[in-house]
Amino acid sequence: MRRLTLLALAAIAVAACGGSSNNNTGSTALKAAWVYVGSSSDAGWTKAHDDARVYVQQQLGSQVVTTFKENVPEGPQASQVIDDLVKDGNKIIFGTSFGFQDQMAAAAKKYPNVYFEMATGFMLDKNLAEFFGAAEDADYLTGMAAGAATKSGKIGFVAPFPIPEVIREINAFTLGAQATHPGATVQVVWTTTWFDPGKEKKAAESLIANGVDVLGQGQDSPATGEAAKAAKIKWAGYDSDQTSFAPDQWLTGTVYHWGPYELGRVKAVMNGSWKSGSYYGSLSDGFVDIAPFGSSVSASTQTAINAKKDALKAGTFYEFTGPLKDQSGAVKIANGTKMTLDQILTMDWFVQGVIGNPKGS
Repeated sequence: MRRLTLLALAAIAVAACGGSSNNNTGSTALKAAWVYVGSSSDAGWTKAHDDARVYVQQQLGSQVVTTFKENVPEGPQASQVIDDLVKDGNKIIFGTSFGFQDQMAAAAKKYPNVYFEMATGFMLDKNLAEFFGAAEDADYLTGMAAGAATKSGKIGFVAPFPIPEVIREINAFTLGAQATHPGATVQVVWTTTWFDPGKEKKAAESLIANGVDVLGQGQDSPATGEAAKAAKIKWAGYDSDQTSFAPDQWLTGTVYHWGPYELGRVKAVMNGSWKSGSYYGSLSDGFVDIAPFGSSVSASTQTAINAKKDALKAGTFYEFTGPLKDQSGAVKIANGTKMTLDQILTMDWFVQGVIGNPKGS
């Protein structure tokens, strides 16, 4: 689950509210709000969520007024933000980081006539739903691009927090890399932050100094790509299409399309059909995908990746199918056994070929 750890941003004051993107304040317009852990211009996780808000606004026009709060610290400080949004008349509120979950759950009980949607959480209530997607499938495809690009077989990965979401991301990325470059290793450096471009860039530079020739990331900014650009090595991104930051280094990246789901949920509030539930999107429904390939990704690599993407959609391939070994070489998943959703959502071990500690130390 994303955002399991409280951010170091707790010392930062709750930042600006993004104004409504629709000037219609009539009583017939539904008010919907988004709570962001980062900046809407971060070029990563939060930017993807804000794109979804804009999509909802564009699709519904004067029927909805959308608002967002950005740079909201995870933890107790989020409660006041949510209270203020409810007081402003918002009838549906999207929390976009795991660290907001306790506050969203408490608000759901406090405000039974408001609907709450929690990205990456697990708590449910009659007016609280949860949603996320199978990014691990796209991570595998991104790893294939990284594996095809490496010459040395040494890949680096700039990682935020040692939580199941990130661990399964790294594992899937590694398995994908090994599919196109047998024996490839992925060295992990933990930053213990979701968004800190300076720290992310230093982590990437440390990996480059240790001899990696391709970089991957699970961070919210394109700083890893900037380090790759300076070193003239290839790079796979995350959260959004970040091609423009280092086009010559760009391979592809895992992306999320939050908009269609969120549009459907806003419409459900409007027509009275909203129901609680847990949604896990996929490549098949377009919730997750990979970004366009960079110019250096060969036609043969693109063909291989697209074929595996089709197999993932069809259910004829699943990256977390045994035999899978951990870092020590011990078999964790037996031959032919597929990991369950519960197993991958609680994954706390690295597959063979990952260099680093899954506990983050």
